[in-house]
Amino acid sequence: MVRAKSQHPVRDVGSRSESTEDHLERIQELVDQKGYARVTDIAASLHLSASAVSNMVRRLAKRGFVNYERYRGFTLTAEGRAVAHYVKVRHQTLAELLQLLGLGPATVEQEVEVIEHHLKPETLRMLAKLVSFWQTHPEQLQTFQRYANAK
Repeated sequence: MVRAKSQHPVRDVGSRSESTEDHLERIQELVDQKGYARVTDIAASLHLSASAVSNMVRRLAKRGFVNYERYRGFTLTAEGRAVAHYVKVRHQTLAELLQLLGLGPATVEQEVEVIEHHLKPETLRMLAKLVSFWQTHPEQLQTFQRYANAK
């Protein structure tokens, strides 16, 4: 069994690739649904080969994100869960913002996938504050929407 070896700060976004984040996010979703994740499940959902996913899972285990035992299901370490949670919150924040702006569901999903891996943490914090502000002050959101639609 490969176990977590080192600690990587969750906010060290630069050290994680889009692929790493996508894998961790999907693993957590599967663990939430079934209690474990398998290479075949991840490969199917990310449209990748089983060998590519297996290689990534081994790399994630070496980096301390996954508890992995060959030919069995695997789970995330505490650090892996923290990263997956960060990725999920980032995704939700962007989706909520784009929905508030009035974009349709298909556009929201496409844009979030393009944008989410390229934001700095301070940018995400400010966008989350904007979402929260508009949710607690809907009249301000309506003012912005009227402005945007008038142009």
